[in-house]
Amino acid sequence: MLAVPICIAIAYVFFYLVLGNPDNFQGGNVANHPVEEGIGKWFGTVYKGGLIVPILISVLLICITFVIERFLYLSKAKGKFSGAELVRKVQYHLANKNVDAALAECDKQKGSVGNVIKAGLRKYKEMISNTDLDTDQKILTIKNEIEETTALELPMMEKNLVFLSTIASVATLLGLFGTVLGMIKAFAAMSSGGAPDSAQLALGISEALINTALGIGTSAVAIIMYNYFTTNIDSITYAIDESGFTLTQSFAANHK
Repeated sequence: MLAVPICIAIAYVFFYLVLGNPDNFQGGNVANHPVEEGIGKWFGTVYKGGLIVPILISVLLICITFVIERFLYLSKAKGKFSGAELVRKVQYHLANKNVDAALAECDKQKGSVGNVIKAGLRKYKEMISNTDLDTDQKILTIKNEIEETTALELPMMEKNLVFLSTIASVATLLGLFGTVLGMIKAFAAMSSGGAPDSAQLALGISEALINTALGIGTSAVAIIMYNYFTTNIDSITYAIDESGFTLTQSFAANHK
């Protein structure tokens, strides 16, 4: 959560000190039009977008921050190799009744699927020597262990995705809100200035549309990355479900 105020602070510093640098405006006065060439022209134009611009920059930075955080976490959650490959290896070792080798494969994988299978295999190994429960009860015990471990893994994978889903909706609305304010300001300036000035109107519209561009761009990044992450989570979840089915079926077949 500390990332949010930090992103907001960086956005406002960037807006006022970089975009609002007097060198980006004619005569060194931010009240004037942006300079006519160079990077200062673009910085000055974005600054003229109004007070909604730093809010949109904050939202963009927050989006990028959580995209990086989720990318790093899910890369780790996927492990050294795919969950599907791990399931195949575990199936092979269990078919040969070599639980220790299957556990070793989980240690090599080092992902969420490996964590779930490892917990299931430990219970699997415990149930082999258990004489107090019948086969169905042992299978249910293994299944419950897998479900409990899965319940701990999934929330961590889905953590912070709510920020991306919220940004995907809010960024566009903020952009449109800034555009409307800019258009109101542009037409108000024209109405009080006597004869319409097409150049002034065009400048006002371009400044207002800066908000739309930032809003739509931020929303697009959030939507694309949200879908990318949920797809990755779904594939991990599928591998976890497959691993649970593999362990219970293996136990039923090999330890009746």
